[in-house]
Amino acid sequence: MAVSGQRRRPVVALYERIADAVHDGTYPPGSTLPSEPKLAAELGVSRPALREALLLLQEDGLLTVRRGVGRTVNDRPPRRGFEHIQPLEELIGAGSPLRVRALLRTVEEPTDFTTQHLLAPARAELRFWESMLTGEGTAAALSHEWAAADEVLDRVHPEFARALRATEPAAASMLSVLLGASRETALSAHSGITATLLGRRRGDQLGRPADTPAVLVTQVVRVGETPVLAAKHMLPTGTPALPVLQSH
Repeated sequence: MAVSGQRRRPVVALYERIADAVHDGTYPPGSTLPSEPKLAAELGVSRPALREALLLLQEDGLLTVRRGVGRTVNDRPPRRGFEHIQPLEELIGAGSPLRVRALLRTVEEPTDFTTQHLLAPARAELRFWESMLTGEGTAAALSHEWAAADEVLDRVHPEFARALRATEPAAASMLSVLLGASRETALSAHSGITATLLGRRRGDQLGRPADTPAVLVTQVVRVGETPVLAAKHMLPTGTPALPVLQSH
């Protein structure tokens, strides 16, 4: 896969160090993490960097914040869902789709999020797209999208694999590329919605303070039983309304 870029972003590397400590039993389920100052000192990192990684771990379901207790380690949560498969830039564009600006097109090794949702083995190479969605000159959302490994896509959805190779680096979302390549392929998906804060890095990217409230939408798209795309979309306060259809 000939895509240039760093193999692992610093916040992802820190995320993985903490996740590894969870999985090897250093911080078992139900345990409470050390305080931020103590944990930052143990890991040899700054508190802002640590806070970013902890926020990602909370979003991905490894940690829970309990008032008066701190951050505790929990088991993977049950899947929660709603779904209407449509690119986010069209879904929240209210008839006038948002523009997609490519920030990063690279490959990454799996994190807990992609291991869980794409069933990716260790050392797999996953295409990662970071995109900014903008409307009327204002940043409206930040999208992180991962595709399954090329060998998986070549087997279950070769049209998507070919489309990804042909469109990099694209001013399009990965989901829009998938939908465009799926006219003869049935897709299914589930999504989850979580309230969170932007954090420093994403706040800088979106031009908002780090403590800005936001909605995190996670999404997994499958061909049959095989996941082919996983995504995290960050929608800060002020983003156009997101319509949600719930089913039971």
